[in-house]
Parts: sequence; C-alpha cells; structure tokens
Amino acid sequence: MENVLKRTHMCGVLTEKNIDESVVLNGWIQKRRNLGGLIFCDLRDKTGIVQIVFDDTIPQELFQQADKLRSEYVVGVKGIVKERQAKNKDLPTGDIEVFVSGLTIYSEADTPPIYIKDDDDVSENLRLKYRYLDLRKGKMQRNLTFRHQISKITREYFDSEGFTEVETPILCKPTPEGARDYLVPSRVNPGQFYALPQSPQLFKQLLMVSGTDRYYQIAKCFRDEDLRADRQPEFTQIDLEMSFVDVDDVINVQERFLQKLFRELMNTEIQLPLPRYPYKEAMERFGSDKPDTRFGFELKLLNETVKDSEFQVFANALAAGGDVRGINIEGGAEKFSRKDIDKLQDAIKNFGAKGLVWIKIGETETTSSISKFFTPEKMKEITDVFGGKAGDLILVVADKAKVVFDSLGFLRRDIAGKLGLLDDTQYNLLWVVDFPLFEYDDESGEYYAMHHPFTSPRLEDVPKLDTAPGEVRARAYDIVLNGVELGGGSIRIHDSVLQRKMFEVLGLSEETVKSKFGFLLEAFRYGTPPHGGLAYGLDRLAMLLSGEHSIREVMAFPKNQAAADLVSDAPTFVPQEQLDELSIKTVEISNKEQ
Repeated sequence: MENVLKRTHMCGVLTEKNIDESVVLNGWIQKRRNLGGLIFCDLRDKTGIVQIVFDDTIPQELFQQADKLRSEYVVGVKGIVKERQAKNKDLPTGDIEVFVSGLTIYSEADTPPIYIKDDDDVSENLRLKYRYLDLRKGKMQRNLTFRHQISKITREYFDSEGFTEVETPILCKPTPEGARDYLVPSRVNPGQFYALPQSPQLFKQLLMVSGTDRYYQIAKCFRDEDLRADRQPEFTQIDLEMSFVDVDDVINVQERFLQKLFRELMNTEIQLPLPRYPYKEAMERFGSDKPDTRFGFELKLLNETVKDSEFQVFANALAAGGDVRGINIEGGAEKFSRKDIDKLQDAIKNFGAKGLVWIKIGETETTSSISKFFTPEKMKEITDVFGGKAGDLILVVADKAKVVFDSLGFLRRDIAGKLGLLDDTQYNLLWVVDFPLFEYDDESGEYYAMHHPFTSPRLEDVPKLDTAPGEVRARAYDIVLNGVELGGGSIRIHDSVLQRKMFEVLGLSEETVKSKFGFLLEAFRYGTPPHGGLAYGLDRLAMLLSGEHSIREVMAFPKNQAAADLVSDAPTFVPQEQLDELSIKTVEISNKEQ
C-alpha cells in the first residue's frame, strides 16, 4: 500500500507567488488530455482546481502511469509550480500549472453516474442518491464551508455575550407544537414512546428556571410534515434563551449578532436598529407577516371608496365583514396581457380568492374588468387611491381579510419576481412584532396559539383574555429577510397563574395540561425568572445568504420530497423480531388508503 504524500498546499490556493516552488498536492482527477508528448490533468480538491502537467522530461514509466489516469482517480503528485503559457482567466489558478515529477495513485474510479461539475443538469433524486459524489462539486463544498462559518461565528458571538452552550435531550416527551412528532418506541418500557424534539422549547425554559441565565444551542429538530424547498423532516436551529429580559433586550442582542454575521460573511454593513413593523401594519401594507420591502406594490384599502357600489363582488365582501384591497404595478399595463392576468387569477385561487379585478390606466382612457359597473369619475376615484398614472396596472381582490391578504401578498412578490425586482444582493432585514396571541379556527370555533402556548401576552392586553381573546397581542417577534422568516421568538409566560389562564383560553383540560406540561408547571412552582428567547433556522439562513433556493443545497445529506434518504435507503422495513422486541405490530395499508 502506498504511503500518503504529505501535501504542502491545497489545489485552489496556488498563485503566481508560488512559481518555482516545489509542492505536493492530493486530490481527484477532474479530467485528462493526452496531446502526445504532453498529458494535462485538472486536479481537484475542496478548494478548487489546478492544472498539472506530465511532459517527456519525466521517466517513461511515470509518463505511462499518467496516461492511465481517468476522471475521479484519487492521486497525490509532487512537482514544480511554473507560469502557465496559455492562461485561463476563468480559473483562479489559471496563471500557473504544476509540472509533475512524482505520482501516486491512491485509488482508481469507475465512471461516475453523475458529472462532478456545478452545472451538471442532473435530476435532484440522482444527485441525492449519489450525494457523496454530488458533494465533490465546488459549489457544494463552498456551501458546506459557508454553513460551517455561520456556526463558527454563532458560537464566537454568543460566547462573547455571556451565553452558555447546553445540549438538550433528543429523546423526550411528545408535546403539541404545531406539527406531527417523530415517535421512538421504548424497548425497556413496552408500549411507550419517546418523541424527537420539534424544538428545545420546554427544556430551554427549564434552563432559565435552573439559573443558567443565557443559553444557546445549535440544535437538531424534527417535524413530521410535508416537505417543500425550505423544509426538511430534520433541520437545525440556532436556539437561545435569556433571563430577566424584555422584547427590546432580546432584539438588541440579535441585531448585533446579525450585524456581525453580515459584516464577516457578506462584507455588508447592516445599519441598526432594524425597522420594526407591527403585525397589523405588515399585513395591511404588504399582505404578509414576513414582508419583502425591496420593492413597492403596497396594498391599499378601498372599503370606503366602494362602500356604496352595486358591484356584487365588492358589496358581498363588505357585507360579510371582508375587505376590498389592491396593489398598483407601476408601469405594468403594457407588461401584463389579459392572458398573463388570467394566470395570476388562477394562481390566487389557491388562497381561496374567487376572482381578480384589473384596471389598466392608459394615456387617454382607463380599461377594466369592472368598467361597466362604475362611472369614469368613480374609476378615477378608485385609481387615485393607488396614486395611479398612465401605464399602471391595478389589481384588486375582494373577500375575507385572510383571503385578500394572502392573495395580494402572493401577487406582489410573484409579480416582483417576474419583473426582475428581487435583487438577491440587497438585504432588507426587519422585525415583525405585536402578533396576535391567538388565531381563531372558523371550523372548530376555537382559539389556538399563533406561536405556542408559552408566549406571553402584552401585559396591557391581559384583561382581554376573558372578554376578547382575538384582540390580545403577543410579546412575540419574527426576524425577516427579503420576505423570508429567518427566525422567531417571544417573551415567555413565567407566572403559573397566567400560564393556566392561557391553557384555559386554548380549551386544554386540567388532565391534558398535566399530561403534556406538568413537569414545566411543576418547575415554575420553585421560582421562575422573566425570560424570553428566539430560534433561527440555520439551514434557511445558510440558504438565503449563499444565494441558494433550497435548503437541500446547504445540507450534507438531505431527504428528498418523499422524506427519503436515497443514499442509505431510509426509511426501510425492519425484521419482525425487532418489531416484536419493541412490542410493535404493523398493519398493511392498501394502495387506496395510501
């Protein structure tokens, strides 16, 4: 077995400053070209590619060995760095090449099932099946390194702010946190189950009871839910909690963290303090509780303007307590045809919208899908609400408030993308605060916690818990970047009486409360400091800052859309003996039931 050549440099770091130096490199052969008396190879490691050269001055045996090299062979070489005659300006090492005087082939390789290059255009499932090959790509190695740098800065910053990193249990008790739990059977306690944590929420609150004062953790979390581009069954949070704090204290610590992160990773200076939008304002201006403020198209309310309208769509929405709102796409009249508008109308049906009203303002006349219902004077009154001018396209939705907000919130960002207004090099960070404490379920007629049942209400709103729970505001806050939630948190309830009142409003029985949260309430009996915290989605943060559009691009071994690990072929069936040992019986599910 060959000895490993002790490398002196990584491939991608060599420059003209290294000319005439003797170097030792290790890596993978990217490609090989035999030009007769010369053999050129691209040698790759995690830092990049450098060209290595075998010429006719080396022993014939070495030249013949080089001629056997193929893509993905793993080799070590030693040689002299020289100036490259035909420079490659597209390659960071394109000004130099290494003339080889020694070669060790560590292992040969079959032809890989995917190309090892960033623009391979291979299906995602094939990439995930051969993820260990996919990760050899320069982009993927850069993404893993970038994610590592986020974690490194996180630990440095929170350590400097007096936080203690504490690991919390992975095997814990099922708790209702908005998604299905992943359950783990207990062999030593037949018929009983652990749950994998959806978050460390209860344990970090117990750490505040314990006197830890400031806690953080880069924590693995698990949720059994349907997947999408920024969601995985297992994901990572930057989780933290602080004692004796209010909303401003938590936000101030986080803003300095984000400022450090953007300064060191993105070479961008974030100006503090960040803007804060109350939830109500964010919804009314942007149709979203995670607004993207890189562009305009803000929502405008038409209720007063059209309140006496005989147009049934508007009249019915207002009579049912809904809203009539719209957005102005400046200069959009010529950019969106009737066919384009029909596609937009189809898209918002997913949010429950029944239709989309459009108004195009021309130089001499205004055309609209509702022109026959309004006089020219009234149409002008409507367009004036939006500051409309010639060339503008106004889009209006009338329905229940949620449908209107969801539809217009989607349209403004979707249209901004179509018009090229989503600049990924612009970073608009902001806070959304004063969320409702509860959301109301029309079907069940019950309230449920918008965040979680441990979120503290605004103290001045506590009397409304009995009389108007829907009006109670939470001491909660979300940090948003370019229309995507990076993280969120709240000040927690530390008073056991208030906590029990919260459970009462949520309709949780004493038995349920004791079963689910008894250990937390027990701890609260022994002295609990005021406390609050926040959790960032580390995967999502890495995705956004690296310019990717899926968190799978910044995770080493992610699951696919069917929650399957294609590398290890998980999940899989297990032997009956193992199920018997765990006191588990499985049932067959028909294709129809699936």
